[in-house]
Amino acid sequence: MAAVREEILKALEGVIDPELGRSVIELEMIRGVEIQDGRVAVLLALTVPGCPLRASFEQQVDAALLPLPGVDAVSLDFTVMTPEEKTALTVKLRGDVSQRTPGISVSSRTRVIAVASGKGGVGKSSLSANLAAAFSSLGQRTGILDADVYGYSIPHMLGIHQRPVAVDKMIVPPVRGDLKVMSIGFFLDANSPVMWRGPMLHRALEQFLSDVHWGELDVLVVDMPPGTGDVAISLGQLLPRAEAIVVTTPHRAAQQVAVRAAQMARKTNLRLLGVVENMSYLTGSGEELFGVGGGEALALEIEAPLLARIPFDPRLAAYADEGEPIVLAEPEAEVSVAIVGLAESLAATARERGVGIVKPLPLVSA
Repeated sequence: MAAVREEILKALEGVIDPELGRSVIELEMIRGVEIQDGRVAVLLALTVPGCPLRASFEQQVDAALLPLPGVDAVSLDFTVMTPEEKTALTVKLRGDVSQRTPGISVSSRTRVIAVASGKGGVGKSSLSANLAAAFSSLGQRTGILDADVYGYSIPHMLGIHQRPVAVDKMIVPPVRGDLKVMSIGFFLDANSPVMWRGPMLHRALEQFLSDVHWGELDVLVVDMPPGTGDVAISLGQLLPRAEAIVVTTPHRAAQQVAVRAAQMARKTNLRLLGVVENMSYLTGSGEELFGVGGGEALALEIEAPLLARIPFDPRLAAYADEGEPIVLAEPEAEVSVAIVGLAESLAATARERGVGIVKPLPLVSA
């Protein structure tokens, strides 16, 4: 039985561009299909030459076409879109974005959760990376923005090394599975320092929220810089419906500094969801290595709920060095259960017309 062109095109609808998250048929990336003696040759147009995700397309096309009756072999060749085709693709991708504010491409339906801290060293970035991975594992369409411009680390923690792709005037973020990632680290040489003043930080954050194609996200996790600097002010201006969680350790000194981050969130119109106490106790033994009571004290002082107590597990840092979130590598680990529980609690809450949570969040612990 000979393969039919219509059946082949129908099967190719299941081939998804990993970065754009849509079918190659919908994106009009198929440039040709030739059928001869049971062999199907497909020509696919990439946005840029040397696309690092060619292997994904090859695997998906094989998986889609080889099971079809009459198909004995499949070959996939690539070409590159013209500037006009890239412009048309940009219009197609952005045509359905419901804008929050002029120029911002993050949909108003997307829940933006800023992860803030008063000081460094409390595990904010590793928690952000694992929280985003947890949201994605729960089926939430998730992105993570590394807004910690001076101390960017999210690409390393998620094991992403390819650079973003520019399509016309749109930036397509790299992906890890279904998780979309953007960081200033993608645009710098290895471990280069960032020496910017406030206006440049604001412009960079604005570009990450306007020029990056985030698509239809359910959740955008923003890893904030520690402290109360320019980025928090800019985020409050650019995304006035964003929400924030404040990360602290049980140590009272960390708790006292974290108060400032909470106050900053409220002053910049970020709706404060509550407090996460990180490194609360040593996993397995329950030993309190870094003090006790900091999370509860912070929650009382800023009159916000204590959302979760996350245990300390040295394997979390070890996995981060390997570019692997522990919530994916060891989902049954005590720290993974606590982080996924936090994500589930946040995902279960609803916002009424985007003005904050409408039911209390329970305390989550492993």
